[in-house]
Amino acid sequence: MTLSAEAEVAPRAGRREWLGLAVLALPTLVVSVDISVLFLALPHVVADLHASTVEQLWITDIYPFMVAGFLITMGSIGDRIGRRKLLVIGAAVFALASLLAAYAGSPAILIAARAGMGIAGATLAPSSLALISMMFRDQRQQGTAIAIWMTAFMAGVAFGPAVGGALLSAFWWGSVFLVSAVFMAVLFVAGPFVLPEMKNPQPGPLDAPSVVLSLLAILPVIYGLKELARHGWETVPILAVVAGLAFAFLFVYRQRRLPVPMLDIGLFANRAFTTIMITGMLVGALQSGTGLFVSLYMQMVKGLSPLAAGLWGIPPAIALVVGINLAPQLARKIKPGVVLAVGLVVAAVGQLVLSQVGPGTALAVVLVALAIVFLGMGPSGALVNQIMLSIVPPEKVGTAASTSGTGGELGVAFGIAALGSIGGAVYRVQIDDTLPAGLPAPAADAARESVAGAVAVSGSLPSDLANAVLTAARDAFTTGLNIVAGINAAGFVLLAVVVFLGLRAVGPLGAQPGPPVERVTEKVDQ
Repeated sequence: MTLSAEAEVAPRAGRREWLGLAVLALPTLVVSVDISVLFLALPHVVADLHASTVEQLWITDIYPFMVAGFLITMGSIGDRIGRRKLLVIGAAVFALASLLAAYAGSPAILIAARAGMGIAGATLAPSSLALISMMFRDQRQQGTAIAIWMTAFMAGVAFGPAVGGALLSAFWWGSVFLVSAVFMAVLFVAGPFVLPEMKNPQPGPLDAPSVVLSLLAILPVIYGLKELARHGWETVPILAVVAGLAFAFLFVYRQRRLPVPMLDIGLFANRAFTTIMITGMLVGALQSGTGLFVSLYMQMVKGLSPLAAGLWGIPPAIALVVGINLAPQLARKIKPGVVLAVGLVVAAVGQLVLSQVGPGTALAVVLVALAIVFLGMGPSGALVNQIMLSIVPPEKVGTAASTSGTGGELGVAFGIAALGSIGGAVYRVQIDDTLPAGLPAPAADAARESVAGAVAVSGSLPSDLANAVLTAARDAFTTGLNIVAGINAAGFVLLAVVVFLGLRAVGPLGAQPGPPVERVTEKVDQ
C-alpha cells in the first residue's frame, strides 16, 4: 500500500472503544441465541397458537429472509444517515418487535413480529463492522476486536440450546424473545454514549429502484433455495431462483450506470475483495451442509434429543471460537492468505474423517471430526472481515460488510439446498435396495422420503420390521453423510487454493503496533 505524505500512526483504542465493543457484542450474542432457541420453542408455539404447517415454516423462515433481503439496503442507508444512528434505530425496532413476538396471540402476529426483527437485524452486522473499523484503527487491536465480536456470535449459537432449554423449563415460550428485547434496550441506551458516529460525507441520494431490485434479487433466491432443500426439484422454487438471478442482473446493470451507486460494483475489480467474498460465501455453504447432516446424524442415527444434540455441539463450537481467536495472532506474522488456506486444509481433514463414519461409530469420533472442521473454518470468521476492512475505503465499509453478509446468507441457503439434495438423493437410492420385504406401502413411502420419516413410521410397526427399517434408514443416511463430507473435503481444498492465490498480495495484518494508515475524509462525530 502506497502512503500519502499525510500518513499518520493509527491511534490505539482506549476504554471507551472497548466499552463500545461490548455494547456491540451483546446484541450479536443475543441475536444468535434467538436463532437457535426458536427451534426448541417451536413445539410450544405450535401448541399454544395452533400454528399450521405453513405458518410454522414462515415463523422460522421469515427472519432469515428479511435479514438477507435488507442487508445491502441497510448498509447503504447507514452510509447516508450514520451507522450509529441506524444501529440505535435498529436496536429499538428489534426490541419492540421482540416484545410483540413474546406476547403474540396468533401465528400471524408472531410472523409479522419476526419479520420486523429480521429487518431490524439487518442493521446490526454492517453497522457493527463499520463502527469497529472506526474505533479500532490499530490493526492488532482491530483483529482482536473482530475476533471478540465473532466469538460473541458463535457463543450464542453454541449456548443457545442450553439457554433456551432453561428458559422454556421455567417460563413460557415468549421468554426467549424477552431476552433479546432487554439486550437491545442496552444497545439503544448505551450506544449514543460509547459509539462514535460515522457516515459518508457525500453519499448521494438513496436510489429507490435499486432498493427494490436488491430485494427482488435476494428474496426469491433465498426462498427458492430453501424450498429446493425442503421439497426437492420443483417448478416454483426453480422459477424463483431464476427470477432472482434475473433481477440481480438488472440490479448490477443499474449500479454500473448510477453516478453514486447503492453498491459499488467496482469493489469486485479488487482481486483480494472478490476472493474474500467468495470465501465467505463458500465457507457458509460448506459449514451449513456439515452442520445440517451432523445434527441429523446425532438425532436420527444416534437417537439424541434436539436439546442433547445442541449441547453436544458445544465442544466443536469451542474449537471454532479457538480458530477465530487464534487467526488474528497468526496473521500478524504470516500472510492471512496462508493462514486461511492452511485452516481450510485442516477443515478438509475433518471432513475426510466424517466421510468414514458409520452408524456404529462412537459419538466422540464424530465430535472430534466436527471440531477439526470448525477449527479449520475459524480463521475465515475473523480474517475475512479484517481483510475486508483493510482494503475497502472507509466510506464504503458499511456497504462492503452488507455485501459480505448477503453473500454468507446466500451461501448458507445454497449449501443446505445443494448438499441436502445430494445427501437426500443418495439416501433414496440406497434405501430402495435395503427396505425389508412385507413393509406396508405407506410406511415404505415414508421411509423413502427421509430418515426422519423412517424414524417416525417405525413407531407404528412390529418390532422386527421397525428394527429393519431403522437399520436400513440409518445406513442409507450415513452413506449420504459420507458422500457429502467427501464433497466438502474436496471443496475446502479447492477453496484453499483459490484463497492462497487470490490473497498473495495481502501482507501480514498489523505486523507492527500502530501501522501507518492514510487519512480519510470520513465524517466522525465523537
